[in-house]
Amino acid sequence: MNTNKRILIADDDTEIRDLLVFDIQSSGYLTDSAENGEIALKKALDNNYDLIILDVMMPKMNGYDVCKNIRMVKPDIPIIMLTAKGSIQDKTEGFDVGADDYLVKPFEIQELLLRIRALLRRNNDNKQVKNEKEILRAGNVEIIPDSLEAVISDKKVKLTPTEFEILYCLMQHLNKPVSLAVLLDEVWGYGSDEDVRMVRVHMGGLRQKIEEDTRNPKYIHTVTNIGYKLTPFGVLEEN
Repeated sequence: MNTNKRILIADDDTEIRDLLVFDIQSSGYLTDSAENGEIALKKALDNNYDLIILDVMMPKMNGYDVCKNIRMVKPDIPIIMLTAKGSIQDKTEGFDVGADDYLVKPFEIQELLLRIRALLRRNNDNKQVKNEKEILRAGNVEIIPDSLEAVISDKKVKLTPTEFEILYCLMQHLNKPVSLAVLLDEVWGYGSDEDVRMVRVHMGGLRQKIEEDTRNPKYIHTVTNIGYKLTPFGVLEEN
């Protein structure tokens, strides 16, 4: 049972919200709920949750704005966005404001529970690393788990939890191609063909932060038909 894990569920649809509360509680989690964005934001900032589930289209404040405001104060908490809008542009907007995962309605409750477990496990691993105050360096790339920051050639940038995990994963495989399947497994803890697009969207956000020119990246290179490779000195090595 997961009785020590508390999850906030924000959705303006009473039927969906009540169903999620029931199913998530039945899986052993504690739950709290909110029927609009303003209440969701207030509860998120006033309480300590282990994970937050946000519907996108809510009255008074949409899920994107709630997520963005939460990230300003609580950058580490896992956030899953729920929405009927499933285009790549919608997902990009969600990831840009700091969402860790994105589920399109209608979805299977087991799929949501899988993603909840994966994010909670990852967040717990992150806390253990942060408690060690670890700083990781490779060439011109440095990541600081305690503050979810990266330093690229002396330039400091703030990362989302997912961007941090992607960069950390790439640093464990320096100058070697990392497949999309490995990224999904090590960063999210699960994988499917559909989620490959999620990796690409997050990777685009990460590149926007650390690359001077995303069209000609120095550090994170695409490896055709495989995935990505990190070159920490900003020089692509010849194979």
